[in-house]
Amino acid sequence: MTDTAIEQTASPSAATPPDKPGNKRLSNLGIIWRHAARYPRQILYAGLALLVAALSTLAIPMGSKYVIDNGFAQNGGDVAPYFEALLAIVVILGIATAFRFYFVSWLGERVVADIRIAVQDNLLRLAPRFFEENRPAEIASRMTSDTAIIEQVVGTTVSVALRNIVIGVGGIALLFSMAPKLTAILLVGIPLVVFPIVYMGRRLEKASRSSQDRVADIGTITSESLGALKIVQAFGQENREQQRFADAVENTFTAAKKRIRIRALMTAIVIALIFGAITMLVWEGAEQVAAGNITSGTIMALVLYGGLVAGAFGALSEVYGDLVRAAGASARLAELMQEVPEIAAPANPVAMPAPRGQIEFQNVKFRYPTRPEVAALDDFSLKIVPGETVAVVGPSGAGKSTLFQLAQRFYDPEAGTVRIDGVALTSADPAEFRQRMALVPQDTVLFAASARDNLRYGNWLADDAAIWAAAEQANAGNFLRELPQGLDTYLGEGGARLSGGQRQRIAIARALLRDAPILLLDEATSALDAESEKLVQDALEHLMEGRTTIVIAHRLATVRKADRIIVMDEGRIVEEGTHDALSKAGGLYARLASLQFDA
Repeated sequence: MTDTAIEQTASPSAATPPDKPGNKRLSNLGIIWRHAARYPRQILYAGLALLVAALSTLAIPMGSKYVIDNGFAQNGGDVAPYFEALLAIVVILGIATAFRFYFVSWLGERVVADIRIAVQDNLLRLAPRFFEENRPAEIASRMTSDTAIIEQVVGTTVSVALRNIVIGVGGIALLFSMAPKLTAILLVGIPLVVFPIVYMGRRLEKASRSSQDRVADIGTITSESLGALKIVQAFGQENREQQRFADAVENTFTAAKKRIRIRALMTAIVIALIFGAITMLVWEGAEQVAAGNITSGTIMALVLYGGLVAGAFGALSEVYGDLVRAAGASARLAELMQEVPEIAAPANPVAMPAPRGQIEFQNVKFRYPTRPEVAALDDFSLKIVPGETVAVVGPSGAGKSTLFQLAQRFYDPEAGTVRIDGVALTSADPAEFRQRMALVPQDTVLFAASARDNLRYGNWLADDAAIWAAAEQANAGNFLRELPQGLDTYLGEGGARLSGGQRQRIAIARALLRDAPILLLDEATSALDAESEKLVQDALEHLMEGRTTIVIAHRLATVRKADRIIVMDEGRIVEEGTHDALSKAGGLYARLASLQFDA
């Protein structure tokens, strides 16, 4: 965790260029509509419920007018029918509101679920290069905080906006029908409200996006520091990490304050203008009642409708703020969803032949995107025949692990060709040739799942008998049986409940279950004690029979029995031969061997 890594920006999305979705404002909400449109029946039900609820709301002031004019205003008049009608309206309003809440909430949750699935589906197809340039923790924040904003908008804000539009428009129409002159006074304030909403809304959008990016930074730092907690504590960096977190929180608060100030000012202006118009309406209405031009019930209805209209248009300023935040969230998610995988199957992939296990690198040149100044492989050529075991050794940074990256086509070389069974990888479907490989990485990767699920990741259809057989071969059977729930035991995040050696043996068993013609072993026994290493090495030697195996070895004792040893340095092959021949040659291999065996 270097200072450079700490200070780098969250991702390119933090500063969206002009042609990015983030600068198209509310048009970004189109992604929400496209997912919501898949559920027309729920939209119809929600719309009908919303319309009934809004019309019921508009009916209440009119009912109140009839109660006053035909009940209270008539001495001793029978007011029961009017109150009964008013009560019925209230009941209908309650039922319609309940249905509206259910369907819009259902839509909100469903749309968010679909967007998350679509984003994750695309992320799983992206090449590793994307995640070198975009931090996974920041992406995870988009999948949680940004989708939560969208859920709020779909499940609440949109329905509130539509309801207020119906109430506002309907209220104005009814006001005109009762008192055109007084209503005109109210309408004077509406254009004055629209202007600050549009003008200040643009500033609010930019502030909202900045605020969301700062929230993502908090998630990134939390994930990073807690994920490396042992390192943090081992080096006594708790205070520094806490200060990093506190700085991120303060930056988030600063960005939020700017957004809050803009939204508060917008709300103040809108409320002042709308309710100022309402006050003028009531004032004029009171004089009209005194002059006998309108009834008491009419002025009562005018006041209620004026309040509804004012509240409706006043709420639209709040709604606009929420829509702006959702537009920013949608833009950030759209960037992930629209990212095009660099590594993908061609339109017409070449069919792979029957599995043989041949691997060939031909004049390959490659540089990692994040380290373009260093050639990981430089005019590298190597052919491995079916069934051959080739050990690859060399100093750190020699390019050993790069062979695995290119063989699995996580990257494409700048020049040259990589072939599996005679087929260039760029011409084939990656999923097809990856099926021919089993990998045991140096840094064991286990999932926060049961032991059974981690083991059968190599072959998801494997039954328990096959799982136990692979576990026994990998010397994992004994400790798996001692787990509290056996294969059903939850291993914790990253296999935290297991030792390093136990995690390594599960990774080996997983590769055994894969039963692939090509084995890629990256120091597969490095985390084992001497006794376990011997047992696992025996199992691996048995497994390697008849299979093509590439062994990346840092401990040279594990490569003595290889058919061929490739010695790499600075992306090239500098030596090649057997252990005995290379030891006698006095070159790089002999020096590396002497450092280990003489120590």
